[in-house]
Amino acid sequence: MHLAILMTNTDESEFARARPKDGEKFTGLIQMARPDWRTSVFSVKDGAFPQDLFAFDGAMITGSPASVRSGAPWVTQLLELIRTARTRRFPLFGACFGHQAIALALGGTLDHNPDGWVHGLTRNQLVNRPGWAGGLPDEVNLYGAHCECVATLPEGAAPFSTSCGINSGFTLGRHIFTTQHHPEMSHDFITALTEELRETLGSKVYARALNSLAGRADQKTFAECLARFFEQARQS
Repeated sequence: MHLAILMTNTDESEFARARPKDGEKFTGLIQMARPDWRTSVFSVKDGAFPQDLFAFDGAMITGSPASVRSGAPWVTQLLELIRTARTRRFPLFGACFGHQAIALALGGTLDHNPDGWVHGLTRNQLVNRPGWAGGLPDEVNLYGAHCECVATLPEGAAPFSTSCGINSGFTLGRHIFTTQHHPEMSHDFITALTEELRETLGSKVYARALNSLAGRADQKTFAECLARFFEQARQS
């Protein structure tokens, strides 16, 4: 299977330049479960969109510190591409920014997190379990870093999970799957990011995040779930 990775991460800081780009991290995530799958990375935040997205078997939209509500031209183009993908029943997965972009493009709404920053290891309660998600535990641990959330889901979407009182993932038909969190992040990366964002997070959120990182994300289990999502989407 050959997946497109639509990279939305606008962070060009020294911290980001010293670490793997999101294209590499999402490739590593899916290849945990399917080592022979291929990916092609498109820096859509720079306006570099695929010439034909639908020549691929599916796509993953990454996270970003940018806001989906920014009105930036590349965001507007991405939202239109998501709407076309939905019409064509094209397999699409979104994480964090990608989750919010899919929601907004298809008629959902966004808001600021009611309790401010969510950062560190998050605990997500499954509220629906499609067949391809059978291997996930009832509570899925994923690393998170966000200050905005999906307030209302698109029409026809089914909530997949909740965390910290907000929607943390949804599905729409057999071809769309999202998570508010970051399954691509390693423990080392989220630990370093927590230190990098210490002042932004504030002392209480920073301390809570550090404490949460005594645990580990269900990364490999989630990767298998994600691979099965794409497999069933291509078959339907």
